[in-house]
Amino acid sequence: MHSPLPFAALLFNAFVWGLAWWPFQLMHRAGLHPLWATASMYAVVLLALLVWRPGLWRQVREHPQLWVLALASGLNNVAFNWAVTIGDVVRVILLFYLMPAWAVLLAWRILGERPTPAALLRLALAFAGVVLVLLPEGAPAARLVQNLSLADALALLGGFMFALTNVTLRRLHAVPGPARMATMFGGCMLMALAVACVGLQVGVVEPFPPLNSTWVITGLLLAGLLMLGNWALQFGAARLAAGTTALVMLSEVMFASVSSALLGASTLSTRTVIGGALILLASLLAALQFRRPSAAGH
Repeated sequence: MHSPLPFAALLFNAFVWGLAWWPFQLMHRAGLHPLWATASMYAVVLLALLVWRPGLWRQVREHPQLWVLALASGLNNVAFNWAVTIGDVVRVILLFYLMPAWAVLLAWRILGERPTPAALLRLALAFAGVVLVLLPEGAPAARLVQNLSLADALALLGGFMFALTNVTLRRLHAVPGPARMATMFGGCMLMALAVACVGLQVGVVEPFPPLNSTWVITGLLLAGLLMLGNWALQFGAARLAAGTTALVMLSEVMFASVSSALLGASTLSTRTVIGGALILLASLLAALQFRRPSAAGH
């Protein structure tokens, strides 16, 4: 009989990310923009990791190709954390889970993996779902892009960067796992800091606020949970098939949907439900295709 611990670990990671929107919104109401929150939390996480494994920085320097992973994982976190803070949580999560569709296109371009008919079907399902989620009923298709909010655009960007992160991890499979983890944490910190500084200059990001017990305590607790979640993901994904890992990770949508609906952070229209079902079906079919172990997170 297989141990339930890997499944429990993956469910814990999905639970952390499925409810991460709430502390980000709490910190935002306390005056801390999600970009400053992301930069601060990952600085704490990275510092703790380097104290625990002081030789990691040398490992990272030995693999200069890791900069792509830092960029992709950093922008993935920046876009996702910002989107769930300012947007409708369920809508953001659904658009983020367009990731399997982007993965098909990126694997074709970067890894030379030509899409199979099944992959093209998943692509069509996912994009049909996006049209239903984004386009108001009765509106012409030409309004699809016009109807994008900042949160929608960030969710789409986050899903694309998540797919790029996964493809890059596959390409860098020979690099030691701890070096990849440190790179991802460092990328999250640096990308959040860079985008926050640019946003501050153009007026879309508020200045870093004075210390406030609400966002300081919330940020420290969330940073600890993110570290535990990443460890749980690495533990579970290393012991289960990649398809099983991807299936369990879809529970993040359930955690986010239920929590945001209960706390009034989401509204569910019929089109959103149907479009979301198509996007999740594409993700489900993609998960069932995987057989090789791998591990990646937000």
